[in-house]
Amino acid sequence: MNREVIVIVVQKQQINSQIRAPKVFLIDHENNNRGLMDTREALELAESLELDLVIVSEGAEAPIAKIINYGKLQYQKKKRQGNSSRPTVKEVRFRPNVGAADYELRIKQAAEWLSKGDSVKFAIRLRGRENQHRELAGKMLDRIVSDLTQVGKVQSLDKRSLIVQVIPA
Repeated sequence: MNREVIVIVVQKQQINSQIRAPKVFLIDHENNNRGLMDTREALELAESLELDLVIVSEGAEAPIAKIINYGKLQYQKKKRQGNSSRPTVKEVRFRPNVGAADYELRIKQAAEWLSKGDSVKFAIRLRGRENQHRELAGKMLDRIVSDLTQVGKVQSLDKRSLIVQVIPA
């Protein structure tokens, strides 16, 4: 068995006085390409605008630097990262006469979602004469809760509207 080891090196962006390259390709604060420029000149230009000189990409000849507000860049990056890691709510809809195999499949799927950190909302839909047997739907909600107690805990259980929301344990 052939195994590859991949090493990812995370480099912190070089800003202002941390830049060691003698020359940089400069992109100014209005996204205009200024071309190859001495690093000291680019730094002075950034300071005169009260912004930061940030290495965006390591070029072959010289690194590419951009004049931007570094604090704002970090804030936006953190905000994007926070949005992507937000847990989602998955919804599973049942009818009270669902087959055993379908029920088991949905419960396994919900257990997977809960183990990944997502919350799961179960809704039981009643149609026509099924409304006369609401107690069966209530028992089904209790069964769902008991089947998922190992991987999740109940956030809300509403037997009147036949909805239960389970969050990761």
